[in-house]
Amino acid sequence: MTKSAFLFVLLLFSVRAFGQTDTIFSNNEKIPCIVKEIKESSVVYVHPGEELLNSIYKNAVQKIVFKNGRVQFFAEATSFNAVKGVDDYEKVTVTAVESEVKGLFKVGDVSAKAVGTTELSNQERVKNRAYRKLKMVAAMMGANAVYLTNQRTEGNKIGYFSSSSAETNLTGVAYTNRLPDFNAFKELLDRHKGKMTQVLEVSLGGSSTEYAKFKTNKPFTIENLTGENGLIVIDDKYRVVGFDQQGFNVYYRNKSKWFNVRVDFGE
Repeated sequence: MTKSAFLFVLLLFSVRAFGQTDTIFSNNEKIPCIVKEIKESSVVYVHPGEELLNSIYKNAVQKIVFKNGRVQFFAEATSFNAVKGVDDYEKVTVTAVESEVKGLFKVGDVSAKAVGTTELSNQERVKNRAYRKLKMVAAMMGANAVYLTNQRTEGNKIGYFSSSSAETNLTGVAYTNRLPDFNAFKELLDRHKGKMTQVLEVSLGGSSTEYAKFKTNKPFTIENLTGENGLIVIDDKYRVVGFDQQGFNVYYRNKSKWFNVRVDFGE
């Protein structure tokens, strides 16, 4: 092989080895593009053949594979822990900084309240119970982050005619960095056309600070399945928060009580 032929083969190999575009791997898709700039909180890019600038928050970016083969990972997307169920509630991140949830998927509003048992209750312990409950509710919703929008804490009040114990009220917005895939879930349902059974129910009441678990054995049916804004909803009531090959978990709320239900596929 001549030197010029060798160089041509080497050039051809290089073109094939590396892509013609960069690829952004977000939490839910791959984006072929040309990266223009990596800013403090976002990545700016253009689609191939276009000039319009687009941006994506770094919280939503797992990595970028550049066309020259270099790979850049983003710590922002990996800083959120995987929450597989309510038992993982301690892994939920609570933040009062809105920029920390930019690029994440909103799954709903969340609130929690804790009240001391007596007028001498420790105020800090009451507040900790409220935060603990907030994380439990978020985990039941399939979230792993909460943006705290309001915190109201009142101390013990002892008076001659009336007294009240310490109380903390929290409100916020629950987010996740990864939503279940609608098409993958639908394909899973199509493969399991047999019976479905609700096998476990987790509930948390508005006045409770501990969740309860109950084994169940109830038939579960699906009449309507929709996917909107990345959320999978069953019969306009249940929202799918996760699934595996054996079944799935759904979340719903009934008045002041939260529920997370496990449904298994039958034979």
